[in-house]
Amino acid sequence: MTTLEAGDKAPDFSVEDQDGNTVKLSDFKGKKLVLFFYPKASTPGCTAEACNLRDNWERFQEKGYAILGVSADTQKRQSNFKNKYEFPFPLLADEDKEVIQAYGVWGPKKFMGKEYDGIHRTTFIIDEEGKIEEVIKKVKTKAHTDQILAE
Repeated sequence: MTTLEAGDKAPDFSVEDQDGNTVKLSDFKGKKLVLFFYPKASTPGCTAEACNLRDNWERFQEKGYAILGVSADTQKRQSNFKNKYEFPFPLLADEDKEVIQAYGVWGPKKFMGKEYDGIHRTTFIIDEEGKIEEVIKKVKTKAHTDQILAE
């Protein structure tokens, strides 16, 4: 789906999080960033994925990673999702799909025989200089941390 790959410069963005704070890629210069795109807040797969990252928050912190979740949900929906599951990381409310389109994760999907456009669950690992280190297209929702932090 996405044409971005390791070595590419990560597309810049400026989008509001669940609380209305503006979040930009440049805010994370000097840090490693896990940028994970998920189809819809509070759905089973997305909840499993985000909770797996939450449960391993300390491991990410120890290795110098920040985490950002992105979907096209409203701020209210993202806020409810974050508060319900006590995520320690921000969730971007990318209703205009600015970040989603920039990273190329929006496109045709199939679910139960129906075709529709939606977000492809994809994670980008971005280094301290804003370069993409890795693109994970086959996300294992319950073991996503292990995919990211595989030694």
